[in-house]
Amino acid sequence: MGEECRRNAADGGTKRSARPGLRLCPSCLTRLVATVEELPGLYAECERLLGGGGPARGGGERRGTGGAPAGIPLNGPAAEVRSAIVATLASWSGLIADERRFPAPRRTPAHLAAFVLRSAEWLAAHPAAADATRELHRLARAARRVARAEPARELPVGPCVEPGCTGRLAVPPGARHIECDADPTHRWGAPDWSRLRRAAAPESGERWLTARDIAELFGAPTGTVYRLASEQRWRRRNLGGRTYYAETDVHNTFSRRRTPATTCRP
Repeated sequence: MGEECRRNAADGGTKRSARPGLRLCPSCLTRLVATVEELPGLYAECERLLGGGGPARGGGERRGTGGAPAGIPLNGPAAEVRSAIVATLASWSGLIADERRFPAPRRTPAHLAAFVLRSAEWLAAHPAAADATRELHRLARAARRVARAEPARELPVGPCVEPGCTGRLAVPPGARHIECDADPTHRWGAPDWSRLRRAAAPESGERWLTARDIAELFGAPTGTVYRLASEQRWRRRNLGGRTYYAETDVHNTFSRRRTPATTCRP
């Protein structure tokens, strides 16, 4: 289900029919195209924030020598969104390039977006079509929030998993960790969530995750998840028209990808 159909269903409407061979209805495909077209402009808006332009933000500050404000303002959210735009467009471009045997585009927002747009209908027929629309829509929404000074919101996760704790877990605005509102010592990085669940219930057997679950848990673009699933040959199951991947395979892959960063420090 694409983003337009998802929103329509949430409002009590019905799912629209896709054209033969596609997994997105015309409205969802139109929204996918519009979102990809918007991303280079949002990247530029965030770039202006880094240069001091755009709406004033409390999170930006300038640092120089001798205590005098100078140089480029450090706007963390704007820098993160710019990186996310490039990384996400690059991940979907990589999926397209790998599966269609196309030369990869230059790693700039404009070139990456144009590359994805040329394969928009192909992507609309891909099993990852719904994930693409969801991820790109959320990315554009986050970029608008940063570029236009919309306030960030807390992301709820669920009940705390510590024995006896009645707190709730959430990702604070702008953070990359999960914390408990009842006990600040109950805190985990998102990549630790998978390991923690397995440790809490070792007898439960293999767990199965969707590509969306994996992207959110490990902070990876969904296109990268699909590429790793193919390259690393993760075990998979198809249930109700959705693909699920073995959590053990996923965790092992991402553990290996993080190892160089922790063992090669000077």
